[in-house]
Amino acid sequence: MRNINRVVLTGGVAQDPEMRRTRAGAAVATLRIAFTTQQKLDGAWQERSNYIDVELFGAQAESAARYLKRGRQVAVDGRLEWREYEGRDHVRRQVHRVVADNVQYLPDARATSVTRATAEEATPE
Repeated sequence: MRNINRVVLTGGVAQDPEMRRTRAGAAVATLRIAFTTQQKLDGAWQERSNYIDVELFGAQAESAARYLKRGRQVAVDGRLEWREYEGRDHVRRQVHRVVADNVQYLPDARATSVTRATAEEATPE
């Protein structure tokens, strides 16, 4: 049986994308997405911030590096990957990341509400 490895997230860009190139010259961008989950603790719901790194390749990486900034809302569709590496301190580490197949830039809710409020103020009664 084949495994399913699909990740779909919406959240805010937590830091501006970092752009680099592979040895072959391909564009790679890394960005960190922030999203919240809710957990019931001691009978009360509490929100918890979560962060995950997302990697984009090719034209999508170049577009993200050019247009995405911290705070922008995005929807990411991709797959989860795990890797292990040894740090400079010779300690083995493990990281998870999402390799994006598709990233959609979502409308900025703050800009939409400001535009809507401005339009309502300008509308004569």
